[in-house]
Amino acid sequence: MERIVGTVVRGLRAPIVKNGDDLRKIVVDTVMQAAENGEFAIRDRDILAVTESIVARAQNNYCSVDDIAEDVRTKLGGETIGIVFPITSRNRFSIVLRGFAKGAKKVVVQLSYPSDEVGNHIVSEDMLEEKGVDPYKDVLTEEQFVALFGRPKHQFTGMDYVSYYRQVIEDAGAEAEIVFSNDPRTILQYTKKVLTCDIHTRARSKRLLLAAGAETVCGMDDIMNAPINGSGYNDRYGLLGSNKATEDTVKLFPVNCQEFVEDVQAQLKERSGKDVEVMVYGDGAFKDPVGKIWELADPVVSPGYTKGLEGTPNELKLKYLADNEYADLTGEELKEAIRRKIEEKDADLVGQMVSEGTTPRHLTDLIGSLCDLTSGSGDKGTPFVYIQGYFDNYTKD
Repeated sequence: MERIVGTVVRGLRAPIVKNGDDLRKIVVDTVMQAAENGEFAIRDRDILAVTESIVARAQNNYCSVDDIAEDVRTKLGGETIGIVFPITSRNRFSIVLRGFAKGAKKVVVQLSYPSDEVGNHIVSEDMLEEKGVDPYKDVLTEEQFVALFGRPKHQFTGMDYVSYYRQVIEDAGAEAEIVFSNDPRTILQYTKKVLTCDIHTRARSKRLLLAAGAETVCGMDDIMNAPINGSGYNDRYGLLGSNKATEDTVKLFPVNCQEFVEDVQAQLKERSGKDVEVMVYGDGAFKDPVGKIWELADPVVSPGYTKGLEGTPNELKLKYLADNEYADLTGEELKEAIRRKIEEKDADLVGQMVSEGTTPRHLTDLIGSLCDLTSGSGDKGTPFVYIQGYFDNYTKD
């Protein structure tokens, strides 16, 4: 019988993972138990994805506000520091900002506007146009911003992040100043020691600041990239990808993810006899159409994945074929023509009209986004995602 179901995505319920747990064993045991219970049969080229937060927790990869403060003080001098392009997030940045402020006497925060890098708006484009403000060239002080726009609150969280970030800095014992500009070099009017906090544009910001005469430039990837007093760390990403754990600690992005996924793959092969692809995933890469938030606040979607997940899709656009090349065919004749086309397709379809609109993004970005939407960040309790049929096409029975 011809198979009807294509790709299937399952969130797997798992035990609550704590620091020091053998996560490899927990992951493999969970998959094997689900298979033994008859919930699915393990097949070659299935995909098992594990959320990065669980990996980091098992690794005990945490640091404290005081650890961050010490690292900032050592690297940026402990006097006046500039914080450029932070995202506006209680979960992602507020605790980190406390650490920065504890490591300095004065903090000048330069916010991008109308939104941060991942789409959190502090003011709407409509309000900018109404007041005649050009975000590409106008620099605003906090007083000017408030006079123009008042104290806007985030659409989803209800937070006034300008006031909130000022309060975080002052509560940590530092003097606070906030300015608004989309040119990272603006901060050099206030200090030559800069911590640029953007995620995906950080290399450009660092380059511009150094070329414009900054004395010291660090990114968030340069803070907590080595242990402080025995703390956790991430040698590649530092504080990028971190999340609030408690009021005084943050969970860092996990380390050694490549070793982890390869070990899990090998254990699954030993126990099931099947070659399952494995990846660690964080934030997905997609945009919310209402709040305009681009989800990806992690430095990458996947910090570790097995070799079978490298590359991009190489797919034909079926509706293009049905509407154009095979417009005169119907029924079984149409189905067989499309199947033959798939079987005979080129190994690289880039630039060909028959692949137009198939979104040739990296597989790990597509699959990681699927996993993030499946597991969510709430109380589903499914930190592992098991995907079957992802690499199938119309020819596979």
